[in-house]
Amino acid sequence: MILHTTKLRDAISVSLALGTTALAGTGAAQAQETPPAQPAEATTLDRIEVTGSRIKRADIETSQPIFSLSRDDITAQGLTSVGDVIQNITANGSTLNSTFNNGGNGDTGVSLRNLGANRTLVLVNGRRWVGGASGTGLGGQVDLNSIPTAAVERIEVLKDGASTIYGSDAIAGVVNVILRQNFEGAEANAYLGMFDKGDGMRQSYDFTIGTTSDRFAVMLGFGYVKEDPVMAGDRYISKEPIYTTGAALGGSSTTPDGNFSVRFGECFTASGAPSRCRPDGSTGSFTYNRGAGDPNAWRPFTGDDIYNFAPDNYLITPQERRSVFGNASIDITDDIRFKTTLTYNERQSEQLLASMPVTLGVPVEGTNAGNVVISADSLYNPFGTDIDWVQRRMVETGGRSFNQDVRTFAMNAGLEGTLTFGDKYYDWEAGYFYGRNKANNTTRGLFNVISLDAALGPSMLDATGNPVCVGTAGDLSTVVAGCVPLNLLGGAGSATQAMLDYSTFTAHDEYSYTQKTYYANIGGDLFDLPGGPLGFSIGLEHRTEEGYDSPDALINSGNTTGNARTATNGGYDVDEAYLELAIPVLADVPGAKLLDFSLATRYSDYSNFGDTLNSKFGFRWKPFEDLLVRGNWSEGFRAPSIAELFAGQADSFPQLSDPCNQANFGNQTAPAQARCVAEGVAPGGYAQSNTQIRITVGGNPNLQPEKAESTTFGVVYSPSFVEGLDISLDWWKIKIEDAITTIGGAQIIQQCIDSGGTSATCSLYSRRSDGEILSLLNTTTNIGGTKVEGYDMTVSYRLPEYSWGKVSFTWDTTYLSEFLNDSNGDGRFGEDILRTPAIGAPMEFNEGGNLVGEYDGPNLLNYWRIRSNLATRWEHGDWGATWNVRYFSDQTEPCQTFEDYGYGWLCTTTDRFVGVPTDTNGNGVWDGEAGGDSVTQVAANEHHIGATTYHDVSVYWNAPWNAKVTLGINNIFDKNPPIAFTAFANSFDPQYEIPGQFFYMRYSQKF
Repeated sequence: MILHTTKLRDAISVSLALGTTALAGTGAAQAQETPPAQPAEATTLDRIEVTGSRIKRADIETSQPIFSLSRDDITAQGLTSVGDVIQNITANGSTLNSTFNNGGNGDTGVSLRNLGANRTLVLVNGRRWVGGASGTGLGGQVDLNSIPTAAVERIEVLKDGASTIYGSDAIAGVVNVILRQNFEGAEANAYLGMFDKGDGMRQSYDFTIGTTSDRFAVMLGFGYVKEDPVMAGDRYISKEPIYTTGAALGGSSTTPDGNFSVRFGECFTASGAPSRCRPDGSTGSFTYNRGAGDPNAWRPFTGDDIYNFAPDNYLITPQERRSVFGNASIDITDDIRFKTTLTYNERQSEQLLASMPVTLGVPVEGTNAGNVVISADSLYNPFGTDIDWVQRRMVETGGRSFNQDVRTFAMNAGLEGTLTFGDKYYDWEAGYFYGRNKANNTTRGLFNVISLDAALGPSMLDATGNPVCVGTAGDLSTVVAGCVPLNLLGGAGSATQAMLDYSTFTAHDEYSYTQKTYYANIGGDLFDLPGGPLGFSIGLEHRTEEGYDSPDALINSGNTTGNARTATNGGYDVDEAYLELAIPVLADVPGAKLLDFSLATRYSDYSNFGDTLNSKFGFRWKPFEDLLVRGNWSEGFRAPSIAELFAGQADSFPQLSDPCNQANFGNQTAPAQARCVAEGVAPGGYAQSNTQIRITVGGNPNLQPEKAESTTFGVVYSPSFVEGLDISLDWWKIKIEDAITTIGGAQIIQQCIDSGGTSATCSLYSRRSDGEILSLLNTTTNIGGTKVEGYDMTVSYRLPEYSWGKVSFTWDTTYLSEFLNDSNGDGRFGEDILRTPAIGAPMEFNEGGNLVGEYDGPNLLNYWRIRSNLATRWEHGDWGATWNVRYFSDQTEPCQTFEDYGYGWLCTTTDRFVGVPTDTNGNGVWDGEAGGDSVTQVAANEHHIGATTYHDVSVYWNAPWNAKVTLGINNIFDKNPPIAFTAFANSFDPQYEIPGQFFYMRYSQKF
């Protein structure tokens, strides 16, 4: 008897994919390395396992929509990272990639339906992949860069929830990366590319060798990828904090020459608020007077001193990846096979930020650095008084360099085989998966707060005339051993290397994530029904996941000028069982060429929160041969991640526009304004000096899982009168409840002031005497949810072959019709303060309404209405070409803040006002204008972010010596990214391409 396989894995599966390309909405697939199947195998390997189901079947079209990319489709994109390829899929939203510098860590993720990378399950060869180790893995996200690109055979994307089949995280969908197997021969590939500006070079080299026989197969491969950086200062759009505004808007008040003041609180603003003082007693701050020729000279700090930090940053971050991968299988008997897959990947990556903005004293009260001042008795302090407000950009260090060395090892080993009962075969498998990510992160350019306290404290000259630090002013017997006094007041360049050696430190952090899974399942046919045999699959799994984040001791203690955080360590285990049924009801009868149902349920028992049961129902109906109608309903869940459960408290500095600042104060209701004033804010609001607010984040061990419900309904039409044409259209809807999230800093403040001070969020933040936010606590919780709805359409057409060649294309489009959030957990999704409630109904909470078509720049979230890709391929003899078109629809972003600060010319609409229903009488409900409430007209100018289309082309030649030469240009028409002024950095969102054409060449040689 011939052994039955259990994976979509070899020539039979690929040929099936070719034959049903349009039904699945895929590009053409080719199995260049797989020898033709033997006739006997063709009769036994006729049923395969498809992503989204554990039941093997001959028809790969299931009740759920699947999109597939073959190896040829992948290479046609001219990219060196499998993560970048997956991010080009139209169903993907906003997530990390190598264009994230500030806030990035070298990871590349995938966020189907824009629901977050931790709600998309990533599989490799059908098995859950290990979480990333640079920090995001502890948050439940997978780093796609940990998968060796050279090992990838194809990618299947299930655009539907699948928690009943795969368990946690499969809320938005599943990405299944399938590695090369059954490889015969040898192959070497070399790739080289760079931007037309001469930077951002990318190199890739790989070699694969393998052999197969009737009972044995083995493959081994090696890969190397190097991606060089691009500096933000080398592109027009990113060389300023906000495009076309220089440093004045968005620049930093922490400058190389410094921004200082003395005796905070002894001076006052015109409105009477406590303020900063200069050495002469005037109100304001001062800086080093570089033009005076006196090292002790100072002058008032002005807007012209604002620092442009943008050119010092990476625009594209560099990476270097090395990988080894292999697999083997051996038929132990005719009925039992042993198989194993091993991968090892090492990634070295870096992010580079502008030099450390050392901030001490009053502006960072509540932290260890808040206790540090420049002593009146410092050798370098000529003013005779402590300097208690210190901001100094330490350009002498050359910048802050964040480096990751991430090593990923994964092994899957098991047995599979076939059991025979009577005349029926039952396929089984049992195995073990082990995956581990370990990262050692090194950060340079940070300052030790303990050392700063000593170096900025009292100092004097010793007997030999050398500067020394002392514990007591004027007392050489209290010398601080090894301390070198630090000069921050002498402007850029005044900090010598000896000073830096003492005050700086190199941080060494370690992350680890480990996953172990034991699994066993069996499936086959039970008995015959009118439509065919009833198929089943049943299985058991036991999985443990554990991880830790061990920060440098100085970071853990808070004695750093960078972001402090405490250690994270934790884990959990889960036992799961699932049952799946395929029920064929009718076949080959009038009105029902096919009618079947699919049922599945999964029970999961977690060690931390308990158990959960999730089920699904799907159907397929073919009223006639050309048309398939399909639908699916499923429950889903996402278990809280290790970071969400166990993360130690850490500092975060997101952009936050305080609802009580001068720009926002006038937009608040009268009760909310009164609350702002009660908190110490001056009437009319305060001038917020820094939009990057220190927020403390951390985990919550009492979290419960998220719950989800997803529904799809669609048709697949393959008209017999147009050979090669296939059209699929699917409607989808996902609802998430009990979302694991943080409320957000702005929402915490807004909820408090809207409540007049009664909300529980009021205890989560505090203010300084001048109104500035001093501290804010924002930890994870289960609250609210999200509803998202849209459509997917895929059109695939393979034209007949002509004398001039053959042409095929795949047009894949995602249309987002609705994206609604429930931020405050009241069960009402998409509340909008612009919407007038019914008389007597509660006032709407500010959840933004339907977010489709709007851009959330501070959080780098895009809500495109349409993403669309058109892939065209032409082949004629040994020649071929590809043309890929990628489309992103337009969006709008708020622009009123720029108008308020005198930069209204950045806005595309400058006269837009909106009516905001206002609870003037303060009773919490809408009584109408006749009942004492009012509609307040509020200025709300916007900026239009234009639609963007990229064109990528390549041409290739199959050489007679069994080689293939490819030349390509991505972004051939040099399309610039659309300007987004609210984007966190670079004035465009990192999901778009950076400016410039990218030229590349690939050489492939088979042996």
